[in-house]
Amino acid sequence: MSTRGFCPPGKENLRSGGQGRVKSYGYLDVETTGLSRVCCGLTVVGVAVVRGTRRRFGQLVGDQINAEGLLRLLNGVDEIYTYNGSRFDLPFIESKLNLDLRRQYAHTDLMYKCWLKNLKGGLKVVETRLGIERQLQDMNGYMAVRLWWDYVNDNDAQALQRLLEYNREDVVNLHTLRQKLGVD
Repeated sequence: MSTRGFCPPGKENLRSGGQGRVKSYGYLDVETTGLSRVCCGLTVVGVAVVRGTRRRFGQLVGDQINAEGLLRLLNGVDEIYTYNGSRFDLPFIESKLNLDLRRQYAHTDLMYKCWLKNLKGGLKVVETRLGIERQLQDMNGYMAVRLWWDYVNDNDAQALQRLLEYNREDVVNLHTLRQKLGVD
């Protein structure tokens, strides 16, 4: 797991639930081989955890993806934040890992918070409207699937690296999105 910092301190210093401790925010995004939970698999699971000024980031890839590993990445998290996670990421994880994160963690799907502010569309569209920058501007979910198969079929390490960077950017930008939306 990488512990590189990825954003300046901000609202994440809020106290949680009157318990006198700093809330631990978890951000989660998955990459898959397609849209169907029945026919497709998980390729990358990325998690960032922000607690006060401390940050950590980790990813599970391919055969590394299992319930125990994901729970390790989420260790200490008070609430999970996703974008369209209610309909995609969390059900996919439940289907593939037999792990219902909604039973273990509070969850906020930032997509619905965006809708309340008339910010509709995919994560990249919303980011553009809010001025959240991306390094990998030419990437999308379809390309993520192709990169995975380039890695698997052609042993293309650069394709895997680009996929991991794309997933990391999705995860890290969820923190920025949450802050811009003013969501606790």
